[in-house]
Amino acid sequence: MTPDTDAPSTLLSASALCVQRDGRDVVRDVDLELRAGEMLVLLGPNGAGKSTLLDALAGMLAASRGRVQRSGRVAVALQSPDLARRSVAQNVELALAWWGVPRSQRATRARTALAELGVDHLSDRAAATLSGGERRRVHLARALAVRPDVLLLDEPFAGLDAVTRAELLGDAESALRSAARATIIVVHDRAEAWALADRLLVLLDGRIAATGPPRELLEHPPTEAVARFLGFNGSLTEGNQTLLTRPAHVSLDAEGPLLALVVRSIPLEDGVRLELQLDHGRLFTVAPIPGPRTGERVRLRVDGGVRFRTPVSTRTSVSG
Repeated sequence: MTPDTDAPSTLLSASALCVQRDGRDVVRDVDLELRAGEMLVLLGPNGAGKSTLLDALAGMLAASRGRVQRSGRVAVALQSPDLARRSVAQNVELALAWWGVPRSQRATRARTALAELGVDHLSDRAAATLSGGERRRVHLARALAVRPDVLLLDEPFAGLDAVTRAELLGDAESALRSAARATIIVVHDRAEAWALADRLLVLLDGRIAATGPPRELLEHPPTEAVARFLGFNGSLTEGNQTLLTRPAHVSLDAEGPLLALVVRSIPLEDGVRLELQLDHGRLFTVAPIPGPRTGERVRLRVDGGVRFRTPVSTRTSVSG
């Protein structure tokens, strides 16, 4: 069998990677492979080891066991968008100088990268006068201008308000995509992951708990822990199985087969988030305004969700 010469090349890989901080394993037995043209998003709760893993992949933190292999130029944009007390363009050109880009190319490459992030009109502005969103864009432009083979980004949208983050997400998604470059982005917000990822890697307690296309993981999470992390916050015990649901799986229906008590009602911008207590579990849904009141009994139906075997110690018999 002949190899597929058209397959994208592997630019970054890790094998049985373990990383320690303060004498304890923070990243455990990570295997991954990243190819040209791929955008991998690393998602996990606070303390899962995401930034530690990124540092090790970048070579900024030594592995305690295992190995990392890199091909080509690797650039990292850390979480804090620190800029020098110079103009926007000069900040990008400084990065290019550090990477050894010839002086004659720096201005053009800096302006091109700034334009990709929609801030080329700020080239002559002092970096100290930028807003938080503008600083983030310049920070990303600085990494893109280097034209790395592998780009590693740690929380590139952290600390921004919802509107600014949404605008940057839209622009960054197109700017970061390249058939020649492999990109890993650390995020903690699931919406950012859905917007960016070709492939999602869920890190829980320092280990890879799941990996695959975002939609596939959302529809078929491999474990209960992954499902709960991905927003399956509702739970019904049915004999030897537990049904986990997201709010979208649950709807109020006067003819529905399930009876529930509204135990909490939280107003949202476009609806009401309801917490619903049942005899054999608790569900969440979003209803149109004004929605039922706390203490009111409602009927509902569940369409979808995922099932897992219930541990023997928590099984409940459900009748009628």
